[in-house]
Amino acid sequence: MKVIEVLEEAARRVYDNVKHLPGTEESGGDFGRGAGGDISRRIDILAEKTVLDYLKEINFECVVLGEECGRVELSKKPIGFVIMDAVDGSTNAVRGIPFSCCSLAFATGNRLGSVTDAVIIDLYSGDLYSASKGNGAFMNGHKIQARKEKPLYFVVGLDISGISPDTLQRLSPIITASNHIRHFGAAALELAIFARGLVDLFIDLRDKLRITDIAAGYLIAQEGGGLIVDKNGKPLDSELGYDKRISFIVAANKEILNETMKKIGIN
Repeated sequence: MKVIEVLEEAARRVYDNVKHLPGTEESGGDFGRGAGGDISRRIDILAEKTVLDYLKEINFECVVLGEECGRVELSKKPIGFVIMDAVDGSTNAVRGIPFSCCSLAFATGNRLGSVTDAVIIDLYSGDLYSASKGNGAFMNGHKIQARKEKPLYFVVGLDISGISPDTLQRLSPIITASNHIRHFGAAALELAIFARGLVDLFIDLRDKLRITDIAAGYLIAQEGGGLIVDKNGKPLDSELGYDKRISFIVAANKEILNETMKKIGIN
């Protein structure tokens, strides 16, 4: 079985096991803080257990890096890392806001740049996004691509939750120039819809995102034709680890990226 097929099956199992939970009292609870630092909810625990149980069932030799469970070594001779945010957008899921997903990525090495396969499944619709390095990005088996032509409405994804006043000020030229700013509350799924061409630019400069939040969306956005850089305008990369925090800009084309960096003072 190919790695991408393993990730797809794991994601489908998560969807089947938790799709009845969003918006219900059963989805919540307080199960302490997970490895990523956030409070674990019942839906998070069930989703992660589903992935881990499946990987053990098929004897997939890997190290799992999970938002809740932390580092789990499933083999003494792993072929790589499964980077898991079993429920990205937990707040949305618990409240019943229809925007959350399961995000799974596979990396052959200890860096974000070594991610070779990625899957994101929408926990409300069941839509499955996938990418393998060099093969493009797909939604439900159909190829997708970031929008290259000028759209009727230019849509900007921008996360300012918990942002510092200095960073907010830095982003003010983007905010004041944009009539169509959106933030949905699940970075992985936001990167997936970017790869579909539904959003033209997505910015998160808060230095709050973890590798588990972005690993799958990173590859899907890239394979969909997006250009993704860090807060200094360099190609986005990082070691895999819970102490790492990421900021990024992803744009549909070079013109949008250059204009955005100019507005926020990246040379």
